[in-house]
Amino acid sequence: MEMSHSLILNEEALSKIPEAKKSLFVYEWLQFLENVLIAAQKNDIKDCQKKIVEQLMAQIHASPGPPIRQLIGQCLATLFSVGDAFLLFDTINKLNDILKNRDDSAGFLMTRLASITTLGCLYERLGRMAGRSYDESVQVLLRGLKNSESQTRAESLVTLEKLCCGMGSAASNQHRDIFKTCKLCLSDRNMNVRAAAAKCMWEVMKHSSSILQLTEFESIAALSFRALEGSNHEVRCAVALLLGNAAAAALTPPKPGPARTNLSAASANQAAASAAAKVASVEEVLGVISTGFLRGGGGFLKGTGEMIKGPAATSREVRVGVTMSYVVMVQQLGSAWLERHLNIILQHLLDLAAQPRAAPTHVDAVYSRQCITFVFRSLLGKMLGEKQQTAACKEFARIINHQMNSIDPNPENAKDSSTQETIFSQHLLVCALQELGSLVHSQASSASALLADQGAGVIDCAIAVLLHPSQAARLAAAWSLQSMAVAVPSHLTLLIDKCVDALENLRSTPEAVSGYSGALAALIAGVSSTTLGIPHNRGKIVFNTAEELLRSASQNNRLAVQRTQAGWLLIGAVMTLGVSVVSSLVPRMLLLWRNSFPRSAKELESEKARGDAFTWQVALEGRAGALSSICSFLRHCPQLATSEDITKRLMGPLDAAITMLTSIASVVKTYGQPLKAACAMVRLRLYDALSLVPPQYYEASYTQLLRLLVAEFTLAENPANTTTSLLQQQCQPDGSAVLLHPDLQDSDYNLLQQQLLPNSAAGSGALEHDPCSLYVLVTDRSHVVGSVPGPLPLGVAVIDASITLFGHVFPRVLHKHRLQLLVHFEDSIKQAKTRQAVQTNIFASLLAALRNVAEAKTGLGPNGEELRKGLSNLIQAGLINPTCPALRCAAAEALGRLAQTGLDPRFTSEAIQTSFEKLKNSRDAASRTGHSLALGCLHRYGGGLGLASSQQLSSSISILTALSQDTSSAMVQQWALHALASIGEASGPVFRPFADSCSNMALQLLMTVPSTNVEVLRAVGRCCAALVSAFGNNGNIIAARSSLLSACALLQQHSSPVVQSEAIFCLQQMHMFAPRHVNLSKLVPLLCRSISSQHLGLRRAAVSCLRQLVQREAREVCEHAAAYVTESSRVVPLFNGSKQGLPMALLFLLDSEVDVMLQRHLRDTLNGLLTTLAEQQLSSWLTLFKEVLTTSPDTAAAPVPSGQHGPSGLGLKSGSSAADTDGDGAADDDEEEFHANGDSLSPTPSSRPAGLPPPRWPTRVFAAQSTGKLLLLMRESTSTAHFDLSAARQLSSANGADYLVLHLSDLIRLAFIAATSDCDALRMEGLHLLQLLIECFASQQEPEFPGHSILEQYQAQISAALRPAFSADTAPNVTAAACHVCSTWMCCGVAQDLSDLRRVQQLLLSALNRITAAQQCTLPPLSGIGGLQQHRLYNESAATLENLSVLKAWAEVYVSAMKDSRVAEGRHLLLPLVKPELAGLAQFWLAALKDHALLTLPPEFGPQLPPEGGTFYTHDAADLSRPYYKLSWPPLLQAAALWLGHANNAGETIEPDNVYSNHFFLVFGIVLEALCDLKSTEPDSSTAACLYALQSLLHSPKARNTMTCQPPLTVEVCNVLHRVVLTKKAPIQHQAFEVLLALVQATHEQMNRLSDSVSAGEGGSEGELLPGTSLVFAALEVCLCQLVQVYPNMDPSATSSTKSVRRIIGIGGKIGEELVAAALDVMGLLPSVCSPHGALSLLPALLHLVTNILQEARTLESAAVQAALRCLNTYCSHPFSKLPETEGPYGKLLQSCAARLLDWGKAGQEEDRLDPLVLLSAVSGMLLNAPSGLLSCPALLYPSLNAFQQSLQSADARLRLHTLGLFGNLLQDANRQLTLHPENAKSILRPLTPYVHALAPKIVAHLCNPTSRLLNSQQQLLMTIESITCVEALTVLADGENSLLVLQLLVPILINCLLDPMQMKTSNPLTKTLHAHALQTLTRIGTQYPQEFKSLLSVLPELRTKLESAARASQMGAINAKQGAMNTTTEIKAAPTIKLKTDFSNFN
Repeated sequence: MEMSHSLILNEEALSKIPEAKKSLFVYEWLQFLENVLIAAQKNDIKDCQKKIVEQLMAQIHASPGPPIRQLIGQCLATLFSVGDAFLLFDTINKLNDILKNRDDSAGFLMTRLASITTLGCLYERLGRMAGRSYDESVQVLLRGLKNSESQTRAESLVTLEKLCCGMGSAASNQHRDIFKTCKLCLSDRNMNVRAAAAKCMWEVMKHSSSILQLTEFESIAALSFRALEGSNHEVRCAVALLLGNAAAAALTPPKPGPARTNLSAASANQAAASAAAKVASVEEVLGVISTGFLRGGGGFLKGTGEMIKGPAATSREVRVGVTMSYVVMVQQLGSAWLERHLNIILQHLLDLAAQPRAAPTHVDAVYSRQCITFVFRSLLGKMLGEKQQTAACKEFARIINHQMNSIDPNPENAKDSSTQETIFSQHLLVCALQELGSLVHSQASSASALLADQGAGVIDCAIAVLLHPSQAARLAAAWSLQSMAVAVPSHLTLLIDKCVDALENLRSTPEAVSGYSGALAALIAGVSSTTLGIPHNRGKIVFNTAEELLRSASQNNRLAVQRTQAGWLLIGAVMTLGVSVVSSLVPRMLLLWRNSFPRSAKELESEKARGDAFTWQVALEGRAGALSSICSFLRHCPQLATSEDITKRLMGPLDAAITMLTSIASVVKTYGQPLKAACAMVRLRLYDALSLVPPQYYEASYTQLLRLLVAEFTLAENPANTTTSLLQQQCQPDGSAVLLHPDLQDSDYNLLQQQLLPNSAAGSGALEHDPCSLYVLVTDRSHVVGSVPGPLPLGVAVIDASITLFGHVFPRVLHKHRLQLLVHFEDSIKQAKTRQAVQTNIFASLLAALRNVAEAKTGLGPNGEELRKGLSNLIQAGLINPTCPALRCAAAEALGRLAQTGLDPRFTSEAIQTSFEKLKNSRDAASRTGHSLALGCLHRYGGGLGLASSQQLSSSISILTALSQDTSSAMVQQWALHALASIGEASGPVFRPFADSCSNMALQLLMTVPSTNVEVLRAVGRCCAALVSAFGNNGNIIAARSSLLSACALLQQHSSPVVQSEAIFCLQQMHMFAPRHVNLSKLVPLLCRSISSQHLGLRRAAVSCLRQLVQREAREVCEHAAAYVTESSRVVPLFNGSKQGLPMALLFLLDSEVDVMLQRHLRDTLNGLLTTLAEQQLSSWLTLFKEVLTTSPDTAAAPVPSGQHGPSGLGLKSGSSAADTDGDGAADDDEEEFHANGDSLSPTPSSRPAGLPPPRWPTRVFAAQSTGKLLLLMRESTSTAHFDLSAARQLSSANGADYLVLHLSDLIRLAFIAATSDCDALRMEGLHLLQLLIECFASQQEPEFPGHSILEQYQAQISAALRPAFSADTAPNVTAAACHVCSTWMCCGVAQDLSDLRRVQQLLLSALNRITAAQQCTLPPLSGIGGLQQHRLYNESAATLENLSVLKAWAEVYVSAMKDSRVAEGRHLLLPLVKPELAGLAQFWLAALKDHALLTLPPEFGPQLPPEGGTFYTHDAADLSRPYYKLSWPPLLQAAALWLGHANNAGETIEPDNVYSNHFFLVFGIVLEALCDLKSTEPDSSTAACLYALQSLLHSPKARNTMTCQPPLTVEVCNVLHRVVLTKKAPIQHQAFEVLLALVQATHEQMNRLSDSVSAGEGGSEGELLPGTSLVFAALEVCLCQLVQVYPNMDPSATSSTKSVRRIIGIGGKIGEELVAAALDVMGLLPSVCSPHGALSLLPALLHLVTNILQEARTLESAAVQAALRCLNTYCSHPFSKLPETEGPYGKLLQSCAARLLDWGKAGQEEDRLDPLVLLSAVSGMLLNAPSGLLSCPALLYPSLNAFQQSLQSADARLRLHTLGLFGNLLQDANRQLTLHPENAKSILRPLTPYVHALAPKIVAHLCNPTSRLLNSQQQLLMTIESITCVEALTVLADGENSLLVLQLLVPILINCLLDPMQMKTSNPLTKTLHAHALQTLTRIGTQYPQEFKSLLSVLPELRTKLESAARASQMGAINAKQGAMNTTTEIKAAPTIKLKTDFSNFN
């Protein structure tokens, strides 16, 4: 196809390609030509323009298809607009000539259509450039309309519309003729012509120069009503557009503008003034439209009068179309107009609902109400902001009150006309109350002010309707009250109490019993939609009320039915409260259920004998109610129904109901119609209840039950033509819905379109059909905001329930019964008068049964062949049903399911073959559609299981491909394409061999199918998507991408949103598998246009595609969107020129969208964009969120505090000032405003498109959530400048980058706005955002004010944001979130003044005082916090949440204060704030911990829990309170342990010992229980809190004494710590060892306090350490566990082959070494807690571990090696090594350890050899600390001497230096010992002598070598100095004679190190340092040995001279240095004491 990419068509190439490919070649050329012409200049095409025109005209004569002729027109229009227009008139004339041709042949039709389309494109694009040629074109088109076929008529009208659009008012002379023709075409029998005529007529009216008069509008309305008769969805949309726009035009005064050519300016203004006077009133226009709603499209205009036979029902199509026109009219006029005329619109629409003509039947009344509701939702729900919605609510309340006041409550006037009005006024009230409830619910807690406004009376008006005579009005009022209570939960309990009181006071009024019970049931059901619930006892109160109603039902016949219904309704509603309420009521309910039914057949017979019609009606109502409550119990409390006992007791009433229903026919026949409805209701409730019970429980009743079920859906006793509503649901969702009801797919008009479905009750749902839906369907509210439950009529509902239950029962029925059922089904179909209805119900039941069989995977059993055959025969009959497509669809689905359940390839093959034969032989559309769909279903369900062969797959595809090209029937094409797509989706890669033929077929269809045949094109699109999926991500898609992309382009070009959505889906699939072949520059603009479409399906497809694109290419998507908006010549909806581009448009769409799935996809898309682009477009995102959050629905909103953070600097504002007048330091600046001095806070111009309301609260909540996510993303960023102001400023000025900290004031402002809003959800997000800001910025310093946090200037604003959350009327969950922020703020250290902290502390203190007051009052403890009255409104668990949050906040502050008081003096401010309240807080903390301990007990201890509950929870709310305790206990535990530990440590007597012991064991037990959790569900923070608590407890002497006096406790702690070390990360492990160390130290202290502390240790006289009872053993286990984790080679259980592998999993690095060091610190203490013999038993293991660590850790610098050396020194110097009874064995163990180390030091392999540094350190340590002479044995002495000698002679300078240092330490230690014990000189010097003899000569030789004084490195200097130190130490150790000999060696060496003055000038610093050290040493020696020194110098005069010279030089240098220091001091004193930062030298 590349040859088609040229300006001029390559006719030679075109002639060579196959005929089937030519159209595609031409299409590719036309596409290329259009793209080139758009960007071309006039000169570029000058030479070839004529040729191009000729070729395009030639293509018109080639009979092109719809896409090509559209492109021809576009190319010609672009060609003439860019190039010369000299050929334009000639081209138009040629096109007109073609139209004048009277050739009516089918071949010429395509040419004619191409000419018409091209003319339309030319006139639309070029407009007045075409001159007066339009006259001829119009006349030709109008003449052609008279005799042409429908396709030409529709295309001609489209062209006329385009002509009027392009020519504008220039073609006004033709408008009359066009208008007249459109009037005729509006009643055309072809729907496409009608739609085109309506659009054309509106286009003519748009360009009319005169105002639309009322009479003209009436005429248009009459035509529109007629056009709506029998219309389809497209016509209704077009006519609604015409009628709505015409109505808007009639109401719009003309705009003054420039005078027309035929009028002067004066006359124009005069005409405008006169026209303005004739503008129709709103009432007149609405009255005209309402006639269509009420009377339809017949002769009903002026003068017609009423029909003689009374009001006739309006056509549903007309009513739906008129409803849509109402919406169009108001949308056209705008939201401002709606706001001005709100009362008129509401009153008019509600009056419509009250008109008798709107409700001639009940079904019509329901449909009319739904139409009114649709208008309300479209206008009030979408067009109005929250402020205007509040005004609408008040208007609704006014109308409702007015209507209720007009009702005559006197029942004696039942036949008066006023009562007749009351009957119809119920519909007005229903519509008003439903919309009122929806509006309030949509505003959520923002509606609290509205509901609290007594003047508006919103709640009162709904309560007043509860007494209305009509049940529909009462139920609507109940639902409205539920909506209000769910929106503002604080009203829920009050309303419940009000209803309970009203039931008590008005129980003698039937309406009151019915109304208030319905309201109470609705309110109870609404509890599940709130987070805080209601007080627990309200459920019991309502249940008691229900019981009382049931008991009193028999006392008054007039009220028996109402009280019975009300009682059971309330019981069913109570079940929705869940297990916590219902569990205690189960025995009473079981008794009620048992007493509601006859207990035996005898009792039933006696009932039948003595009952009358009324008693039977009451009994049936009661039994239906009992069954409904059982159903509610099973649905909402399934946990309680799992026990065998309860299920069996439930089956008693259910079995009795089955028995009663099977024998009640005679009673119904006796008493007639009144009992039929009650009996049907009993059956409905029974079926619903049994569907929730496992079928095996009622297996014995299958026979009776099946008779009931089959009689139900086969209409055996039902003369009505009632069909199920489940048929479509039982079929595949993407199949039947598309084929049967395409208008319902993804449409905004679904609510209206459901009314028009044939044989369906889907749109007739209403609350009055089933009052139980008030609580059964309460969860449906989440589907669509404001959706009202719509239960279907009783007749349909009972059939649906029977089919559902049949599906559950059928898989368990015996084989013979299944066969009997099939025979009965066939007989029922044959004998039925309404065969289609029976067939529909039977097929729905079969589908339900087969689906359950397939899901159970049980198959049809061993004898299933006969059953399968019977089912197949039944299904085959349905496949060819000629009248009902739904039956054919269901039959095909059933055949596929049958193949799936049978798992028999032979049956599947036979079924496929049967369909082949039928398709070959049948020519009727019914048979072809049924069997083609059957092929698709067979392959869909059986192909994936291998039930169909490849040959059959190939044949099926061939047949379906042929049927898809059958142009004689569009339905056959559609169904065949749908089946083909199903096969492609199910087959996957197996479908690839057929992809080429299918893609060619798809392209051919797209080229030839008329554009009006939308459903076929949609099916083609689905086939293309299946092809893309079949290709997958392999290379095959690359080869076929051209065909598929061409198909996508063809679909995309279509004008229908349905087809465009398929194109987008195909491109989305393509992007998934081959992203590089999708051109984003074309796809993204399409998506940008589509997201603002009026079609829901297109919006869904576009957003879904965007959601996928942004996951990979978010940046490119945004760039393409911005480029499209910038380059677009027209304003793109939703973008509005906004700089934020796509994100802002998506947010606008999110704000206005009500579809739940679309909202979710929008949020995902925005989150994807934010995650990817947050850092690069930080400012844009913040501006976007700021615009959403700061755009208030009320322009008079309170000023919002804000901060200032300009780039030029900050003025740091003190937190406390002289303005503080109150005692707590909370100044008035809490209320002050920020004042901006920069651009960050200047009001930004709104980029919201005109007409959009301000952002609603869900959008604002999402913006606040996204701001928090932005913070988290920046915190995870690699750039630290986002939180560093100094770095951010530098980088921003250098590279212009943007950083988060520069927007801190905006972030604080946004958090403040959100936290102080009137919406609880937004307040929660605002507090969360504030929390994140504090966490992120608290530690960041202000660069201009060092030592101050960057947040310090926002203290007042943060405290002001927190203050409203602590008011008495705030919800507890908001206060709980605020408490968390308070504690974070107080602990973060920002505030540096006590008064600043006190602001926030006062908030926590007020909450704490409320807790204290609640505990002291006589009310239950939970009633008190947050205001006694406030917390009675919510469940007791809400008060628990708030209590625990307050205590948790105080605990966190206390822990932080205690932690930081030792390290940060500034944070010591917290302690004075906590200490005054500490005594009370500690008791609360301990009480809360006790509650937590009780609630964490296993379920088997439940009966032992206190019946009154705990301190902060009640027994009834225990289950709901557990999550709150789980979140709060760690800080409470830390604080309580800290208090217990430190208070006693400070010497305070806080409580008696027994009380303290209880508290200790409470805290200790909670810690151990949490650390022993086998599931490891606790996070690391909880484990850290437990360990911190243990540490804190061990600070207390009492706690240490309590723990160590009971050894099992200490052992248990060690075992727990062992588990912690095994399972937790390094920081937690380190903390565990700190606890272990403290525990061992405490045990050591306890031993020291004993009289015989030495023998009291573990091990005793035997030295046995028993596992399980020994602390030492347990502690050593913990240490070994840690050592093995870090050094896996130390694992004693590892084999040599696995050690190298295990090393990989060790904890490496510095962290691991620190952990080993912590373990070794514990190991060093272990011998101290043992007896001497116990230490002997322990020491081998300890020495083994220590020596292994020395080898594993390798390097001396390692923390592990240092700790091991310390440990070794501790063992060597331990007192037990000197005890007589242990000295010998102890010494041998140490010798063994030394021998091991020395052996490792000389190992052959380098990797096995011990580091010499480590070896020498260990040996020297043992020499220093071990008993004298321990290493003197030859086996140890000589290896150690060799090690020292080798190290001293090593080439490694570092090793030599370390050896010298160790030798020096040995000598110095010997000196110290000699000084202390001179009498032991020999024993001290004897072990050292060999080392002196071995090393001293080498050291002296080194010093005598001149190279020792030639220093080039620091190491050489240190070696020389260390050598001198060693020789000096030898001087001290030597005796008198030997000392002189050493001096004779040392003094010359030192003097030779001295420098003369000349050398001092040239020497390096190292030599000078040696000189100074030598001089100091000589001075010291001279002082210590004066006589010897003098005698030695006298013998060596040269050395004496050198020494004296050096001494003099040193003295002179000291004098000069002192003088220089004095001069410097003088200069410093002369300098100014204060240095000014500003230079004032030029100040004048």
